[in-house]
Amino acid sequence: MAATAHSSLQHSHGSASSSNNRISLSSFTFTDYTSTFLHFRKHLVSLSSLNSISCSNSNSNSQITRVSTAPVEFASPAPEFDFYKEIARLRSLKLKLSKAESVKLKNRIIDRDSRVKRFFNSSKNEFSRVLESVELDEFEMYLIKCVVAVRQEHVISYGVEDEGSNSSRSSLKSALFSLAEMIESWDMASAGSGNAKIGMSKLMEDEVKALKKLLKTLAELEMFYNCIGGIIGYQITVLELLAESVHGQNMNSSQHMKESMKCQFVEIHAPEGIDLSKNAEYASQAAIWGIEGLPYLGEIYPLGGSADRLGFVDPDTGECLPAAMLPYCGRTLLEGLIRDLQAREYLYFKLYGKQCITPVAIMTSAAKNNHERISSLCEKLQWFGRGRSTFQLFEQPLVPAISAKDGEWLVSEPFTPVCKPGGHGVIWKLAYDKGVFQWFYKHGRRGATVRQVSNVVAATDLTLLALAGVGLHRGKKLGFASCQRTPGATEGINVLVEKKEISGKWAYGFSCIEYTEFDKFGISKSLLADFPANTNILYVDLQSAEEVASRNDESSLPGLVLNIKKQIEYKDYYGIKHSVSGGRLECTMQNIADNFCNKYPSRFYGVKEDVLDTFMVYNERRRVTSSAKKKKRVGKPLHQTPDGALLDIMRNAYDLLSYCNIKIPEVEKNEIYIESGPPYLIFLHPALGPLWEVSRQKFHEGSISKGSELQIEVAEFFWKDVQLDGSMIIIAENVMGAMGTDESGEPVLEYGHRCARCKLQNVRVLNKGIDWESEGNIFWRHEVHRDECLKIMLHGNAEFEATDVTLEGNHVFEVPDGCRLKVTSTNPGVSMQLEPIEDAKKDTGSWYWSYKIDGPHVKLEMVES
Repeated sequence: MAATAHSSLQHSHGSASSSNNRISLSSFTFTDYTSTFLHFRKHLVSLSSLNSISCSNSNSNSQITRVSTAPVEFASPAPEFDFYKEIARLRSLKLKLSKAESVKLKNRIIDRDSRVKRFFNSSKNEFSRVLESVELDEFEMYLIKCVVAVRQEHVISYGVEDEGSNSSRSSLKSALFSLAEMIESWDMASAGSGNAKIGMSKLMEDEVKALKKLLKTLAELEMFYNCIGGIIGYQITVLELLAESVHGQNMNSSQHMKESMKCQFVEIHAPEGIDLSKNAEYASQAAIWGIEGLPYLGEIYPLGGSADRLGFVDPDTGECLPAAMLPYCGRTLLEGLIRDLQAREYLYFKLYGKQCITPVAIMTSAAKNNHERISSLCEKLQWFGRGRSTFQLFEQPLVPAISAKDGEWLVSEPFTPVCKPGGHGVIWKLAYDKGVFQWFYKHGRRGATVRQVSNVVAATDLTLLALAGVGLHRGKKLGFASCQRTPGATEGINVLVEKKEISGKWAYGFSCIEYTEFDKFGISKSLLADFPANTNILYVDLQSAEEVASRNDESSLPGLVLNIKKQIEYKDYYGIKHSVSGGRLECTMQNIADNFCNKYPSRFYGVKEDVLDTFMVYNERRRVTSSAKKKKRVGKPLHQTPDGALLDIMRNAYDLLSYCNIKIPEVEKNEIYIESGPPYLIFLHPALGPLWEVSRQKFHEGSISKGSELQIEVAEFFWKDVQLDGSMIIIAENVMGAMGTDESGEPVLEYGHRCARCKLQNVRVLNKGIDWESEGNIFWRHEVHRDECLKIMLHGNAEFEATDVTLEGNHVFEVPDGCRLKVTSTNPGVSMQLEPIEDAKKDTGSWYWSYKIDGPHVKLEMVES
């Protein structure tokens, strides 16, 4: 074992200033007062006290009514929050509620809670005003009481806060709502009662709408987290983890601690895994297993994250957008995932002559309208020519963001807690709750690959196919795709866990430790270099995952963590911006592996990894992970930015093409990019392979000069001795096949049918290409200004052939459907011959690549038809 880290069972785990401003409101109608109040409540920025407010109606003879409030005084510091006492109270309440068999009984039990009684019996309870205007059923009232019971009254009571609170915020709110009460009781006749009633009706309508939205969020929270006690259990878990991570109070209740308490001994080893970069023959064989097993595989995309670090906004509206919608290299990240998947399906078709459509399950969320945007994109693109029935979208619940100080829920508006997705680890239980596992079984699937949307290189060469191949062929329960870890990166590590349980048995398995948990496991910086990176690329056996997800306990929410290392930014209902230390309860999907340990009666010294139910494949980092997950910042490394990921795509292109005896400059260090941009732009459609072994049989010799641009969007392609100095773009409508229709009339891509084709032999392309100095260039989006370009556009099953020719300057060759364009050299100039494709060859083409499996390899042969 390369390195070990020990986990000891006894180890402890880790305003506004006062003012005397006077605001005079004269010559206003009552509706004006209402708007002013709404404006105060929504947009007030720095006012901390209202010394006096003068008000009058539009009649000059009316008596002036004045409302004054006492200046705000700063409260004395509140006593330190007692985590132990609060957790003990909530645990007791949770135990009582767990025995109740109906909502009616739950209401009776929670009504006896001291906080609930005090809140609903208080004369200062602002929420009662709302209850007069809306009728709640038993379950909805229970949800509201749960909010009160977990000490979050401020979410529903925005007037006077908790008893004993004298904060400036509470006093300000009291002053504003005193103003509201004054407006409500105003003499309607003197100010136009019709307009006044409309104004206040609109105010109440907004409140009721916000309340209904809150109840929906609370209902999802209560039902999804029922395995740990609903809203009450959720807050208990938050407080337990918060007490451990911030305040050093060990509650012995985090998931990792609970696991440790079941063991006499825990040791963490650096795993070896299957190194695909060193064992080429085995890697090729594993990839063949992955291709053979494609009809038994599903695909899972956790796309519900909020991607706040990416800072991606709509340029027209300024609205924040989810990562899946990021336009990367000419298409959204979600389109990139499907394109990679279709390339693997096309490879399967070329080898076996059968159509194979993989069912895709996508976990979305309400964050940044994630679910609606992803659904709309899929519909707009006609479900990528795969049929609506091959997609299953399921929405994860949002969870309240909390303050790191005491676990208080952050609130942006009345009845509107700040909510975030609950981490990708909820995917297993959510998939079980929504019937996703059964849906996969109906499609005949046994396993699935899991990939995150921000990782743009995960499908490079054979990594994904080998991962799935080993998992299926060896009957594994879960597998990780891993690589070398980048020092200082915010990423977890893969580990081999060895533990002796209280029963005396020894358990072994691969797992993951998130970067936020390193201290708890005693993993120092010096040890990190020995452990491979966790990339969140997984193979999972569906039945094994479903068994864990169906459990009605904490194990169905793997890897519960509370990451409070990031600031949470939001605006409150005064329009004041806040940036506070906080977080939300998250799960980590890869830690489902903790449930798949192999158990033995005695200890293994030097355990053989290949006998375990979990496994790991290892490859070079840029063929496994490079993420576009955070915005590039001045003076910061390019790691995990769209720009840094682009350079890794270019490095992969260099590795692929230089092997084919194509002379091409090597990509320099990331620091050079900041000054001069990438050395070139090369974008190759994954269906050219996706295995590099396949792609490399389509490219032979030639050169690509520094500053060039190459884009190839066609799968049936041949390059021999091509010299490129400038820009060459080849785009086909039918990259992998033509669109047909299924039994229900939906458009479906038919692989291999009427594909476009392109042959280039002994061709020199010379033009000015990209203007690399243009300020409008965004290289990672593939948005660049070109001075000159060679562009080949292939419609339908069009074919293009260029032989023994120099193409200099700006050229556009647009080939119609059903036609072949041949370009050759003549004296002087260029000869172009456009001819129709013979009817007998329109479906299969005048030539095609024949794919065959030869042992652990794929061999290609060009067939002239």
